[in-house]
Amino acid sequence: MKSTKTKKIRREDIPNLETSERIKYEIAEELGLLDKVLEDGWKSLSSKETGRIGGIISKKSRKNETGNLQ
Repeated sequence: MKSTKTKKIRREDIPNLETSERIKYEIAEELGLLDKVLEDGWKSLSSKETGRIGGIISKKSRKNETGNLQ
């Protein structure tokens, strides 16, 4: 049986993550959810919380795309 356990991310590891992963952690911190994510993982968030993070990621992505076109 394959283990699904992944390495726990620490606060000091975040700047070294790939951009897309780092953005998720930065937004979680902005929303006050970072400690919860670091302790219990992403699965500990409610659907409302994950939706909020996803919405902010989408908003920032669209903003960057329009900013690059001008």
